[in-house]
Amino acid sequence: MEYDEHRLNRDAFSVGTFDDDDARRYWRARTPEERLAALEFLRRIMYGYDPAAERVQRVLEVVELGER
Repeated sequence: MEYDEHRLNRDAFSVGTFDDDDARRYWRARTPEERLAALEFLRRIMYGYDPAAERVQRVLEVVELGER
């Protein structure tokens, strides 16, 4: 799924409930891979995409040694 080709339509708005049976049936009919792809798509919309963040970050800690 290409994320750059999707745009968010900010003019569209609807209100729903968490008890929406149609949405529940739709997502239960999707494969786990499709569900994860949709979740990743929403995460990228919310937090953006940074190619540098795909790697595991290294943590460096500087510790001062006490007198001997």
